[in-house]
This record gives sequence, C-alpha cells and structure tokens, in this order.
Amino acid sequence: MNAIKVVGVVGAGSMGQGIAQSCATAGYEILLCDVKTEVVEKGLQNIAKNLDQAIAKGKLTEEKKRSALQKLRAVSPENLKADLIIEAVIEKLELKQKIFADLEKINSNETVLATNTSSLSVTKIASTLTYPERFIGLHFFNPAHLMKLVEVISGTQTDESLVIPMTNFVKSLEKIPVVVKDSPGFIVNRVARHYYLESLKLLEENAADIGTIDALTRSAGFKLGPFELMDLIGNDINLEVSRQMYEAFGQVKRFKPSGIQEEKVRLGNLGKKTGKGYYDYEKK
Repeated sequence: MNAIKVVGVVGAGSMGQGIAQSCATAGYEILLCDVKTEVVEKGLQNIAKNLDQAIAKGKLTEEKKRSALQKLRAVSPENLKADLIIEAVIEKLELKQKIFADLEKINSNETVLATNTSSLSVTKIASTLTYPERFIGLHFFNPAHLMKLVEVISGTQTDESLVIPMTNFVKSLEKIPVVVKDSPGFIVNRVARHYYLESLKLLEENAADIGTIDALTRSAGFKLGPFELMDLIGNDINLEVSRQMYEAFGQVKRFKPSGIQEEKVRLGNLGKKTGKGYYDYEKK
C-alpha cells in the first residue's frame, strides 16, 4: 500500500472531530467532510477549543496547535480523495455502504477505506464494495482525541497485509492498537454493553438513583459512571449499538435494550449534545 500522508474523515460529529484532531496533531494532512457544511465548521471550532484545553493543561504547545490547525481542511464529500479515509457516521448499515460505494468511485484502488463502526459487521459493510480487500475497521473510542485504545478489525475479505500498516498508523497517533476479529461488538463494546444495561436495570428496579450509581462506579475506578458515559456518547448512539448487539446475538435477554433508554431517545434527550440526557447540562 502507498504511504499514508492524507487522511480523510467522513462525519464531523464528536467522533469525527476527535479522529481528525488525533491525526492532525500526529502530522497528517486532514480532509474533514460532512453532508452539512455547518457541522464541519462547528467541528473545526471544537477541535480548536480542544487544542486550547490541551495547551492549558501543558500537554500541547502553541506551535503544535498552529501546525495541527494548518493541516485541517474542510472538503465536500464529492471531493474527498485521500490515502486513508475513515468513516465516523451513525450506525446505519445502508448509509455506511452508500458512503463507501461513493468514495470507492472517486478514489484510487490503493486508497484504504476504514469504518469506525462500534457494532456493525465490517464484513457486511464491505460486502457491496468492488475492492473489499482494501476495507478495514478502525474503532476509536469517545472522546477519540483522548482515548488511547483503537480496535483494528479485519473483515473476511480484508487483505491481511493491511493489518500491520494500520496498526502502525494507530501507533503513529500515539494510541494503542488491538487486533480483533469481526464479531458483534468486537471486544470492548461487547463487554461494556453490560456496564450500561445492568446499570439501567438497577435504575428500573429502584435499587439506586442515577447519581448514586455513577458515584459508586467511579469510586470503584471507572473514570465516568455509566449514565455520564451514555450522555457523553449520545443516548441515541448507545441505544442503536444495544439494538445491533441484541439482534446479532439472536435477541438473547442479556443484550435487550432498556425501556428507559428508549424513552430518552423518544423525547430527544440524547445527552450532552442536546443539553439534556440523564443529567441536565443546561443548568450546569
């Protein structure tokens, strides 16, 4: 494969922003796109704020911030041509397949296409592509500019020779790559699903309130409580992943989504991005 110099990121939401920031600070040229130009503009503003916070904490210099921002450029989807393109949009199979089919038409057959999916099959996403061997999963965790772990997932048709350069790419971002098989939820989301679902069951049973559950789990060593984490990720995204896992495992009870979470999504209380979820962020 060709050396990676230019990285495209599809989706300028919180995950796309974090991925783009991580790549820009590592020295890659970044092309950021979204179907809504205002989302890209807001994404670039948020990246600048994140870099300022890193400077305030002594983790980044002004010079490195300027260099990273100079490497970030907004482009339209039809002009997204790069050595590596990472998709970070909502967990909808048909949408991801369409995005990659469109990207494949305008890019070289040497371009590596990667999905940030947290629950969908990498093999299924790649199934409609002309060159599925150039497709791989790179699953970052939220917030992507801070979290160190990245799962590297091969589909059944992924060329095995891609795995080493992709793990090296992840290392170049000063992150930790873990090679995993293409199975529902991979490793982290399969294990973490019960962090959320069991906490929701405790709430359903009135065993404890939200604040208590979060406080106790933090005291046990977790950086964020389950409800804080769901609000950060987005309750719509978390629910969709739960649904995907539930279906992928044949609707076994242990993966059944919670009615509480479904109600949050129905009401539009998606977490930090809407100002209200399990907590009211507009009052903070």
